[in-house]
Amino acid sequence: MSSNNTWPRLTLKTAGISLIDCDHRTPVAVENGYPYIAIPQLKNGHISLQGVRHISRENYLEWTKKLKPQANDVIVVRRCNSGDSAHVPPGFECAIGQNLIILRANGQKVLPEFLRWLINGPDWWEQVLKYINVGAVFDSLRCRDIPNFELTIPPIEHQREISTLLGGLDNRITLLRDTNTTLEAIAQALFKSWFVDFDPVRAKQEGREPEGMDADTAALFPDSFEESELGLIPKGWKMVPFGELLCHTTGGDWGSDIPDEKNDTRVAIIRGTDIPDLQTGSNNRVPFRYTSIKKLDTRRLEDGDIVLEISGGSKDQPTGRSLYLTPLLLAQFDCPVEPASFCRLLRPTRKDIGMILGLHLTYIYAQGKTWEYQNQSTGISNFQTVHFLKAEPVILPPDNIISVFVDAIHPMIARTHLSQIKQLATLRDTLLPRLISGQLRLPEAETLMDEVGS
Repeated sequence: MSSNNTWPRLTLKTAGISLIDCDHRTPVAVENGYPYIAIPQLKNGHISLQGVRHISRENYLEWTKKLKPQANDVIVVRRCNSGDSAHVPPGFECAIGQNLIILRANGQKVLPEFLRWLINGPDWWEQVLKYINVGAVFDSLRCRDIPNFELTIPPIEHQREISTLLGGLDNRITLLRDTNTTLEAIAQALFKSWFVDFDPVRAKQEGREPEGMDADTAALFPDSFEESELGLIPKGWKMVPFGELLCHTTGGDWGSDIPDEKNDTRVAIIRGTDIPDLQTGSNNRVPFRYTSIKKLDTRRLEDGDIVLEISGGSKDQPTGRSLYLTPLLLAQFDCPVEPASFCRLLRPTRKDIGMILGLHLTYIYAQGKTWEYQNQSTGISNFQTVHFLKAEPVILPPDNIISVFVDAIHPMIARTHLSQIKQLATLRDTLLPRLISGQLRLPEAETLMDEVGS
């Protein structure tokens, strides 16, 4: 691929890219049905089904009369996070929600499979900034403006090469992300089995060998239960309020966007919105800001700490998301790391207990229990941290069981925090504009990919 500065700049309309607006009504959610894709489902250029609502077949057919997503369509956010996008994979059926639009290439000047990359390059974001309307609450793009976005359009043969190269790289990222999701699910399943359902204890009580463990591990578990404030718990285990397992807790920080006399130390600030990506090792948008040494002294995150989201949420999403910190996760940043002002630092009395607390928080969030610790204030949901720390019970076994559990789980958690996904995503995002502009030859790009993948 040779450098070429004569490739045409065309508007989306001239390039044969059509815009289809969504249905602006809100359908009734059902337990099972067709996915109804909203803004939170657009993650890193892909559609995530985490937290997705479902609609009935009747609603799906009604919604898709106006707009039925097709393979290689690009879903674009029009209001709040304006310009973010995700492509529709082949065979995926869904309806899309409010403030989203579809861009669809007719294949004459832009290949449908190339459109997703075109709508991720710097040209696209320059046009977003040019046309965006910044409001007091949300930014937005107008449907009538988007067809006028003017982008550099490579020749069809170059579009095909770019799509193949970047698509392969993106598939590697997706595979790693899926692996991390699976590891996280395994960790959660083992936590639930041992510390919620007490499966090994129930098996021994019934005269059965506990599944999935050797004889030495099985021998650590009791074979009976005893009464507690929560009901029956394994004999010899104890119920402890969450807060009693912490040695330090404090609110987060936001600092300033540029250094000044007071805030002169560069830090990475983890927000609630960053937690899902950091949990699975995905590329993240953690902001870098500046704070004072005094604030950093009590807020600097360490191995074994937990970040708890205490403000935010929505009508469909409670507060209470959490993140357990490991050395590999912290090593992704070239500076100290703090929780944001809408989060809180929780430091366990011991790192091994911290892993159990982290999994406990993830479990009760998935179960919807954090709704119980939430209140509403001036339109923002707040987590009642003080009440939670006193009222939320944690069931703890003897230390020998904690040790065995942590030895089994820690490698899984650490694996999800490896930075290879971030490295590959950074490479993809670096290659994209240079490939589209023709500044980078295809063999050179393939060499860079091999170096990162080795």
